[in-house]
Amino acid sequence: MSQTPIRLLIAASGTGGHLFPAIATAENLSDFEIEWLGVPDRLERELVPPEYPLHTISVEGFQQRFGFGTLRILAKFALSLVQVTSLLKTGQFRGVFTTGGYIAAPAIIAARFLGLPVILHESNALPGKVTRNFGPWCNTVALGFAAAVPYLANAKTVVVGTPVRSAFMQASEPLSFFLPDDVPVIVVVGGSQGAVSVNNWVRQAAPSWFEAGAWVVHLTGDNDPDVEALNHPQYIKMPFYNNMAALLKRANLAVSRAGSGTLTELAITHTPSILIPYPFAAEDHQTYNANVFAEAGASFVFQQKDLTADLLASKVLYLLQSPQQLKQMAKATATVAVTNSAQQLGDLIRNLII
Repeated sequence: MSQTPIRLLIAASGTGGHLFPAIATAENLSDFEIEWLGVPDRLERELVPPEYPLHTISVEGFQQRFGFGTLRILAKFALSLVQVTSLLKTGQFRGVFTTGGYIAAPAIIAARFLGLPVILHESNALPGKVTRNFGPWCNTVALGFAAAVPYLANAKTVVVGTPVRSAFMQASEPLSFFLPDDVPVIVVVGGSQGAVSVNNWVRQAAPSWFEAGAWVVHLTGDNDPDVEALNHPQYIKMPFYNNMAALLKRANLAVSRAGSGTLTELAITHTPSILIPYPFAAEDHQTYNANVFAEAGASFVFQQKDLTADLLASKVLYLLQSPQQLKQMAKATATVAVTNSAQQLGDLIRNLII
């Protein structure tokens, strides 16, 4: 007699930092029947695999002062809470897994109202507001960084790292079809929204890197008005690149924002980095993330307000000319990398729900 499949609702929305860890965790739950909770017109419509049916609710974060806009957000939140409660009941779900963000709030409240277990994963060193407020409501809050533990004194926490896509755990194909094998490679990553300021500094600094023999793979994002400002045989620009695992493994150095997802990928691929935290990230959480890597010796961190193209150019040149320093930085990433994070999270969910 066949067993009824264990049904799990995953609530993850908005950015790769929320979606990729959730997808990686879902890949480790092949014995579960998984459906997805998202928001209309966000990245989940493109990134969530088709085998996970996608439900959407119209919910927003509380980022503004109280006013008529707040009343509209509250009304949408109340409606989303009713919708998620109904979905969990009619779908006979056995639990909820969420990676935080504002979609987590109605999912957590609805699940607890119905007596269902909830596991929340927080990837940032400074937990988000939803995690800090609703973490104590969850059965377990799994953390990407140990630095987050003091902010969640009233929640049951466990440090598991942050899951990465399965491609990062597999052997990667060589990239010699567009990158020579014997040249240093600098990869520039602006995050899912790109980074116009960083992009401009890179374009100004890159000629000195070309003279040193380096190639630059520049992931510009799709919001850069000056994307055609630089052309050079050693300069490869594209909005995004799907095979990030292979690209970061090939890189000698990364220049990057400090979103938790990108940092996890840098750690897993043992890629030294120069980090420039996005200064307008909520509560400056990217600086907290970057500081974990700086303290481990895996990265150099520059605040955007303190950086110039000349400073970036000289720091990269210094590292390119210091192979022993790069080797030490690569080794240091091992102290912040957790290679079995997705498996740990899958086991947590399985043990709590089954």
